[in-house]
Order: sequence, then structure tokens, then C-alpha cells
Amino acid sequence: MIERYKTIYEGSEAEIVEKKSRFIATIRLVETEEEALAFIEEMRKKYWNATHNCFAYTIGERQEIVRAGDDGEPGGTAGRPMLDVILGEGLHNTAAVVTRYFGGTLLGTGGLVRAYSSAVQAGLSASTIIEKQYGTMLEIQTDYNGIGKIQYFLGQRKIPIMDSQYTDQVAITILAPQSQIPALKAEIIEATNGRAVLTDKDELYFAVLDGQILTGDQLRA
Repeated sequence: MIERYKTIYEGSEAEIVEKKSRFIATIRLVETEEEALAFIEEMRKKYWNATHNCFAYTIGERQEIVRAGDDGEPGGTAGRPMLDVILGEGLHNTAAVVTRYFGGTLLGTGGLVRAYSSAVQAGLSASTIIEKQYGTMLEIQTDYNGIGKIQYFLGQRKIPIMDSQYTDQVAITILAPQSQIPALKAEIIEATNGRAVLTDKDELYFAVLDGQILTGDQLRA
């Protein structure tokens, strides 16, 4: 598992105009190549009367699959520049289709590259991007003397508390990036003089958006 990567949470659409040609960029989260191909076909049907529907996508936690297509534009002037923007932003599982309605004026090779790149940049700016992190859900059981110290340094490190239970002892569940877990455990043990009981509950991807923790199906809008 890769520890963290950026991806689309909610795709969007944006339009730019270059010398009367309209370039409409549509951005979508795609987690398989089948989803990417279905998205491209959906855009071709939606904009059936467009001059071109160019595309680019990257699939996989390690960007194992990358594809781009010019759809009739001069080779290398559309799909590849679009893909370069996606890769340059460090995005995974992301697809873009840029629809062009020709405005009557040729843009030239450089103009096409700039237009398709700018359209994707505008589409990404209109989209919601999250950073997925691979984390560990950790349950901490301690007495009431230790909980205040634990809550303090969790707050300092901006580590979210997922759940709290107060009985004769306190049990809280936290979610933290996996790389932070060993040091975190050591600090908790030291802060509670070894009285805290720590239990790994689960390992999963999560993201934080507007202060809300997203896991599982919540990672797709």
C-alpha cells in the first residue's frame, strides 16, 4: 500500500475560450480502466456534435495505467498535454475529457497544447481534491488521569478521535497515518506511565475534508 496520494473526491466541469474555440473540460474520479472508458464514451455521447473529445487518465495507487488520446487533433497536442497536467498535480485515479467546439481559427501546435492544458487546469481547479492516507485505527484504553494528556497531544498533532466511551475507564478510537503509529504509541505509553492499553483495530485509507473524516464509500462523493 502506498502511504498517501492525491485523487479526485468530486469532479467538475470548466470551460475556456481560445480564438472562439470552446474547450470544455470534465473531470471524473475513476478507479478502474473500465470506469475511465465508460466515462469517455459518456462524454462522447453527451457532446456528440463536438469537433473533438480528447482524453487522458491515470489509474492505480502507483499510476500503473496512463492513457491519452487526441481524437483527431494533431498528434501530441491534446491528450498528452492533458495527461501531463494530471501527472504534474500528482493525481491518481483521475480522468479528464476536454471537448472542443471549433471556432473557425486555427490555433497552431503551441496554441492547442496551451488550450488543452489550460482547460484541464481549470477543470481541476473547479473539482474537489483530497489526499488519501493509509492509516491505522487504534483503540486506547486508559484511566481518567491519563486521558487529558492523551487528548492534548492528539490535538497538537491534529489526529482525529473517532469514538469515545466513558465508563470506569476511558476508551477512545483514533485514526492516524500508519507511519506515525510507532512514535504515537511510545508517547501514549510514556504519558500514561505504561497504564494505557493500545489495540490496533483496522488498517484503511482515509481522508480529511472540511474537518470531516472520510473512509470507505465516503471517499467518493
